Amino acid sequence: MKKIALSLFFAVVGFTGFSQIEELTPEEQFYRDSIMHLNEENAAIQLSQTAYNEGIAAFQKQSYNTAVKMFTESINNDPKFTPAYFNKAVAQNSMKDYKGAIKTVESLLEIKPDYAKAFFQRALAYQGLSDFLNAEKDYQKAIELEPKNKKVYYNYGTMKFMQKDYYEAIAQFTKVVMLDPEDAYAFNDRGSCYRMLEKYSLAVKDYQEAARKNPKLTFVLNNMGTTQTKLKMYSDALTSFNQALLVDPNFYLAYNNRGVTHMEMGRVDDAINDFTKAIQINGDYAPAYSNRAGAYFKQEKYELAKKDADKAIQLNPKLADAYVNRGMALEMLRDMNGACKDWQKARELGSELAKAYHSGNCSN
Repeated sequence: MKKIALSLFFAVVGFTGFSQIEELTPEEQFYRDSIMHLNEENAAIQLSQTAYNEGIAAFQKQSYNTAVKMFTESINNDPKFTPAYFNKAVAQNSMKDYKGAIKTVESLLEIKPDYAKAFFQRALAYQGLSDFLNAEKDYQKAIELEPKNKKVYYNYGTMKFMQKDYYEAIAQFTKVVMLDPEDAYAFNDRGSCYRMLEKYSLAVKDYQEAARKNPKLTFVLNNMGTTQTKLKMYSDALTSFNQALLVDPNFYLAYNNRGVTHMEMGRVDDAINDFTKAIQINGDYAPAYSNRAGAYFKQEKYELAKKDADKAIQLNPKLADAYVNRGMALEMLRDMNGACKDWQKARELGSELAKAYHSGNCSN
């Protein structure tokens, strides 16, 4: 909006020794008030824009608290400036202030009722609060208003995956790849849905497609390798893990999972080397200790197996496999009472293998 400056010019015509008040006509008074209001409005808009720009800069630095503060100041100066509401909600979601984001979006929708991106942000906030019912309503509304926005389908799919509704998640990820056939993440995530449904061949196919789209995504190569192992495609699995480690030599998950593949192939020494490498990179990764315990057990190194299982349990007291492996080591160390306690614990954590061991070796 252009600023209008009002200049008053005075001419000195004489000095009379007293002041004089000049009365304005109603039309002149209205004009003067309008100009004053316009200048005030322009000043407020300028303050709003300045605060908004500062909010954007803060957001880009991931200073979300500052960003929210500046977007709020922008709104206070210009309550109809919708970008400030939207970006405030984005910042609140980024800092996991989901309730605040919902409140901000509700204010935005009062001004702009059919704003698809606002429904999307509120869906993310509801999802963050695990309010999946309201999140789903907002995702569907966002899709209705903006049916070609792949981000909405993608996030809707991830929510369905979290809910273990894998078929619906597949439907959403399929819509993403129809809109963008080069989206490696959507192919990967659809592959993970197939994997959870134990449709391993379809999973591998999607992982391969994701890897073709972006060969630098190590998690895709890792997912492909673990699924190939389930299909007993051991040589292909090793190739996948090796490719992942070429991209990122410190990718400890690939070392751990390659070790599992070596175990499946009977290469216990190679497996121990890989589990050890994973531990060297991430000493807090409990599954690598548990897996190495299982490998040591294969080598009849029961004390080492128990030690690694102890460490795994220390790092993750809910890791069922670690209790199974320690129980096996304790059995061979002639501590049957300790073994039964571990198998019982693993059984409580959902291990079917522990259930078989406990039922076959321990009194109930």
